[in-house]
Amino acid sequence: MSGAEAGPELQRLRTLLDAGQVKLGVHIRPMNSPGSPVYRTGENVVPPAVVLLASFTATALVHYYLGAAVLGVGCWWWLKRQQPQVRDAVFDRTAALVLSADRHFDFWWSRGVLSLYAKLPDGEERAATRRDDWRAFIRALPDSLETLPKD
Repeated sequence: MSGAEAGPELQRLRTLLDAGQVKLGVHIRPMNSPGSPVYRTGENVVPPAVVLLASFTATALVHYYLGAAVLGVGCWWWLKRQQPQVRDAVFDRTAALVLSADRHFDFWWSRGVLSLYAKLPDGEERAATRRDDWRAFIRALPDSLETLPKD
């Protein structure tokens, strides 16, 4: 991430995120859809296609019950093992994209894909979504947050 295209609010947001004082939220579904700059066809289409092909092959070569078992195990693998990895990868790629420049953050913020959350030392919780101004949210946070230890 180059700091050349980042304004003071984005720089402060990066600092607060690194310190664990602010959390970035990403709406995964729109970011993991074709047309999104962080979408990867290989991680979304190929694994389910392999499971389906293996199920059809097992059905054709052996028996319907084996094909159903392969499909069941493949669905379990996709939902419990693969999908969480895809979700984490999409989050990481989205965070890298939006934190690279103000214009990226502004664009995806206006689309309702991003949110911010902070829990202040006094216990107050603050959140910002599309309806809110993310720059005002960052400016309104106390200056002492950067120096607090990470929880």
